[in-house]
Amino acid sequence: MQNLTREKYTATVEKIALANNIADPSKKFSVEPSIAQKMVDAVQQSSEFLKKINIQPVVDLEGEAIGLNQASTIAGRTNTKGGTPRKPVDPTGLESNTYKCAKTDFDVALRYEKMDAWARFPDFYAKWKAFVERAIALDMIMIGWNGKSVAVTTDRNANPLLQDVNIGWLEKIRTMAPAHHMKEVVAGSGKVVVGPTGDYKNLDAVVTDVVNNLISEIHQDDTDLVVICGRQLLNDKNFPLVNNSKDNTDTLAGQILLSQKQIGGLPAVRVPFFPEDAFLVTSFDNLSIYFQETGKRRQVTDNSSMDQVEEYQSSNDAYVIETYDKVAFVENIQIQE
Repeated sequence: MQNLTREKYTATVEKIALANNIADPSKKFSVEPSIAQKMVDAVQQSSEFLKKINIQPVVDLEGEAIGLNQASTIAGRTNTKGGTPRKPVDPTGLESNTYKCAKTDFDVALRYEKMDAWARFPDFYAKWKAFVERAIALDMIMIGWNGKSVAVTTDRNANPLLQDVNIGWLEKIRTMAPAHHMKEVVAGSGKVVVGPTGDYKNLDAVVTDVVNNLISEIHQDDTDLVVICGRQLLNDKNFPLVNNSKDNTDTLAGQILLSQKQIGGLPAVRVPFFPEDAFLVTSFDNLSIYFQETGKRRQVTDNSSMDQVEEYQSSNDAYVIETYDKVAFVENIQIQE
């Protein structure tokens, strides 16, 4: 580490100590809830996708979901003249929807060479923060789409998509809401075939069908529904429209559909790390990440033996579907050639 870098690193560590009211950030410390909220807000703002969903603090390690989405109607009428009392309805629904936070470590190594390069700029710590926040944000998204278990010790080589770090949204639907999950059409086939001789003629037909049959009636006409999918599925949907056009009208339609990115009349949203053979119909505000407000830990240390600064962060997190009645998850999609 160069002398200028050392000066800026020391000043940064002193700022971290002052902000957290501690003496030595190289010793693991608990982050106060107000500071933890600011750290989470910064991570959320570093990702366009995370900006659209809920990231909420909770007090308890486990409990009932907050209920940030409507799951039931509330309008009605009661003839109270006959002595029948009016009965208020919980719009978040009556079914139990629990969460359980799991400790997640976000540990980052900052090589001396990288920090030396940042030290030449006046916003040294801003670059440091942005680097760490972006790394955390991307991993949170990856876990949300691919997480299937909570391992005592995770294995990055065996689970390159962080499948063993936490239980993500899609796995929650598989296990907690099978009525909103389609993994096959023909029993035992393990696939949903889309094409001229398949189970559906095109992806528009799949989306229309699952909205009508897998999503609760009170949410089928919600204007905030979107189709969340990966890059390849979006290409399979749009590129044939452009490449197989028969006349100028078809060509124009293909370009409009490609730019608007709609499937089954709903906006199609491409997000990082989403499974390539699947899509999810829901609204952004139906997806949440809870973090225990008193569960955040942090440590910043200079490991000269490895020529790097190491920042250790941990957080107790849970991935939550606010209401399963507003989701339709389809996977194992095979597009016919």
